[in-house]
Amino acid sequence: MKENKRLNNMDIREIAEKINNEGGRLYLVGGAVRDEILGKPSDDKDYCVVGINGEKFISLFPMAKIDGKAFPVFRIEKSEFALARKEKKVGIGHKEFEFICDGKVTLKEDLERRDITINAIAKDVLTGEIFDYFGGRDDIENKTIKAIGKHFAEDPLRVYRVARFSSSLGFEVDKYTISMMESIKEELYSLSKERVFEEFKKALGTEKPSIFFDGLRKANVLEVHFMPVYKLIGALQPEKYHPEGDSYNHTMIALDKSCEYTKDLKIRFSVLVHDFGKGETPKEEYPHHIGHEERGVEVVRKFCNNLRIPNTWKKCGITAAREHMRGGIFNKMGPAKKVDFIERIDKSYLGLEGLQIVVNCDKFGRTSKDLDFLTIGKKCLEEVNAEYVKKKYNLKEGILLGKKLREERIMWLKEFVKNF
Repeated sequence: MKENKRLNNMDIREIAEKINNEGGRLYLVGGAVRDEILGKPSDDKDYCVVGINGEKFISLFPMAKIDGKAFPVFRIEKSEFALARKEKKVGIGHKEFEFICDGKVTLKEDLERRDITINAIAKDVLTGEIFDYFGGRDDIENKTIKAIGKHFAEDPLRVYRVARFSSSLGFEVDKYTISMMESIKEELYSLSKERVFEEFKKALGTEKPSIFFDGLRKANVLEVHFMPVYKLIGALQPEKYHPEGDSYNHTMIALDKSCEYTKDLKIRFSVLVHDFGKGETPKEEYPHHIGHEERGVEVVRKFCNNLRIPNTWKKCGITAAREHMRGGIFNKMGPAKKVDFIERIDKSYLGLEGLQIVVNCDKFGRTSKDLDFLTIGKKCLEEVNAEYVKKKYNLKEGILLGKKLREERIMWLKEFVKNF
């Protein structure tokens, strides 16, 4: 028990010194070093252990937890320690590799197997010395993402990782790396939907998610897992209302706009999918997209099922696709339709606030006061609620209560509009 407590309180320098005393060396690697150079905070600390094997590591730190099947990853508190390793591709897909991590693999050999230069920088824990064999610091300075070498193409997941890093960092992907991404297009189909969704989810959490999709588009791989986004390319819109261009450009601008309104990923997702129906409009009907809201519902449902997107996201996306046009003409509705709309959206997973953000982003933030169904709706629902109607008409729960509640809300809205 005492050993357990002492180990849990051990700082990273103590761990490095114990490894050093046995002839090994400990390095901070990957994203943490990159972020340190960028001056950004990082909670994701990964360490590379050079010069000792797994048995020796366990003898030094017997309470460390071991994860991983193909190769061991040791956990001490919140930090991860992996032995320096080399890898060899033995099949198709993200997981088909053989690994060598026998304590003889050098730091350079370990860094060389990584995906991009900016993620292949190491820092000696004891001395602070930086090891940058592949020009990662120069690429950080130049805001460029580069593959380390031809072995980049051995792991198809790297395609989505690069697009995501480009989005999160705001870096350009160089032409060579783009060509490497395109070269493994067919292998993308071998990826698990869960891994693709995880990269997609992280991209939605960045300040400019459009860069993720633009990167996949440049590499000619967008349609593999994001076909509904791909189909928006070239889906023309009326220039009078959409000077920004086709439905793809419109969606990307709206998606980036959503990041100014919310950090809620399911709402950002809803903005992304709100116009998916436009990708199904027959070309002879361009630039108009009559009925794209209803067409979009099935597209969103299928997209979510294919990528195993969470059910709550799917429900929000379906609401956004079906209702965003109604939200955009809220001021033109009669009082009864307004009440029905408010009640229906309030009960949905997306909610009034979520759909209001979708509509605002659809209009690129140019929403006027008469489209603010969120403020009107919340006020109506709060002031004219079931308790209010029960007291006014001395009613109990039942069909009559629901009918009277709707009537009262319609009357309230008529007065509100009259005094607006």
